[in-house]
Amino acid sequence: MTVRNDKAGGNARTGEPAVPVDTAVDGGRAVGSRAPAFVRRSPALHRVWQVAVFVAGLAVVALGVVMLPMPGPGWLVIFLGMGIWSTEFVWAQLVLRWTRRKVAEAAHRAMDPRVRRRNLTLTAIGLAALVGAGGWYFARYGLALPWRLDGS
Repeated sequence: MTVRNDKAGGNARTGEPAVPVDTAVDGGRAVGSRAPAFVRRSPALHRVWQVAVFVAGLAVVALGVVMLPMPGPGWLVIFLGMGIWSTEFVWAQLVLRWTRRKVAEAAHRAMDPRVRRRNLTLTAIGLAALVGAGGWYFARYGLALPWRLDGS
């Protein structure tokens, strides 16, 4: 006779989960390790696999953090590193799902006609201020370059 635990849905006597950890679902998609089956069968090999995935993801995330103050796709590289981690770690999968959900919500809010109208108005005001500042500069200083191009 199998006794079910209400919280975990597994066997209360043996402590076995109803669904193996590698195939647990969150939001309709499987979470857990995506390592090949032969790697998951051996605990030692799986641990080495996890360490290698963690180090690779850490290197990519660190590169993304270095790229943040420099010109380059820093955030894109950070999310790529998170994607590497998410192939092995559930916490990274959950963080990426949360991020995707927030980005989708922000995109949906940005398409609201009132928000689009406000953004276009602010952009037009900013461009007008930039053109006004450029016009003032040229009226004040003209088009004379601060260096000589003829070499004399």
